[in-house]
Amino acid sequence: MLIVVMKQNTLQKERREEGFQHMEKNTGRTFLENAQIPEDFGAFMEYGKEFEALIMRYKCAIREVQTKLEVLNDELSVKTNRNPISGIKSRIKKPVSILEKLKRQNCEISIESIYENLNDVAGIRVICSFIDDIYAVANMLAVQDDIKVIRVKDYIKNPKPGGYRSYHMIVEIPVFFSDGKQDIRVEVQIRTIAMDFWASLEHQLRYKKDVQNNEEIAYRLKECADNISSVDQEMQEIRKIMYPNGDVDR
Repeated sequence: MLIVVMKQNTLQKERREEGFQHMEKNTGRTFLENAQIPEDFGAFMEYGKEFEALIMRYKCAIREVQTKLEVLNDELSVKTNRNPISGIKSRIKKPVSILEKLKRQNCEISIESIYENLNDVAGIRVICSFIDDIYAVANMLAVQDDIKVIRVKDYIKNPKPGGYRSYHMIVEIPVFFSDGKQDIRVEVQIRTIAMDFWASLEHQLRYKKDVQNNEEIAYRLKECADNISSVDQEMQEIRKIMYPNGDVDR
């Protein structure tokens, strides 16, 4: 009898693992790596193909916004002889992170709840050379007639207490599928090369939670952020002196 029970438990465990591996393969996310699966993650498992379809739609929304940004960059490279955008990165929020955020916001765990309550499932990070490029790109994106700006947070003019700087936009864009049009929200973060450098390193350093002298580390990270911001400002001033008309040779 004990042997039968042990075999049943093993079989159930294998089925659960196969289910997670199937979800991971379908969504293209390696959320089983470096992440602890919450006990109630099974809440997503019942949606299977629906969850896969939702992630696909967010990926399509990213492509739509990214194409707009690439078109603007190509146009400006001809008009002004330079590219204001030096790089574009994108990401889809990991399923575990989606679940955790729904729980933090006391939202229902469902496909509809993800779509209705989360604005940052799809994310794009735009890296610009200069601070004024950030506002120019943000404005050119915002004025497009099929883009609806839901929310803006300017962490450049109003940095976070820890020193973080970036320009955040939640935009909504129509995406056309075989069954009709759907408006999908995408978070767009726009920052300079220097801001991205600090944010990337700060994220790596902050990842280790159990460190001593947290207050000193926070102070020094903030100091680095302020110094990098000063360099950003100085580089922009130098550019204005060298190119008063705003046109920069390649």
